[in-house]
Amino acid sequence: MLVPIFCKDGEYHILFTQRSDQVQHHKGQISFPGGARSKADASLLDTALREGWEEIGVEAKDVDILGELDDTPTTTSNFNISPFVALIPYPHEFRLNRYEIDEIFSIPVSALLHKAKKKYEYDGKIIWGATAQIVQQFLDVWQSASGAQ
Repeated sequence: MLVPIFCKDGEYHILFTQRSDQVQHHKGQISFPGGARSKADASLLDTALREGWEEIGVEAKDVDILGELDDTPTTTSNFNISPFVALIPYPHEFRLNRYEIDEIFSIPVSALLHKAKKKYEYDGKIIWGATAQIVQQFLDVWQSASGAQ
C-alpha cells in the first residue's frame, strides 16, 4: 500500500482514497492506494507501486519511496497491510479507476497532528480502523524526525 504525501504551498499533505461500493472488501471506506500482491509482483513494494498506478494513475517513475511503516493487520478482512510512504509530485493529474475508487482527497499533515489516535475527522471525512493506525504510525515517525511535539 502507498501512503502518498506531497508538498503544496510549503505544507505536506497526505493523499487518501475513498473506496467505491463496487469493490469486494472495505466498500466506501477511506484508505490508501493498495491491494493484493499478484504473482507478477517481485515484492510488496512492487505491489504498492502497481496499485498506485492502477487506482490513481501515479506512475512508479514519479514516486520517491521515503520508507516503509510496520505491517498493519485489518480486523474485519484479515489482511496484513505493508505501507510504503511515498513522495508524489504536486500538482499531478490523477486518473481514478472508478471501479475501485470513488474519490481522492488530501489532508494537511498539520491538521492530523494531535488528533485522536483511533479515528481522525477532517472536512466531513472519517478515517478509522487500519487506515487510522497507519496514519498514526506515519505521524509518530513524522514527529520524531521533525522534532515536532
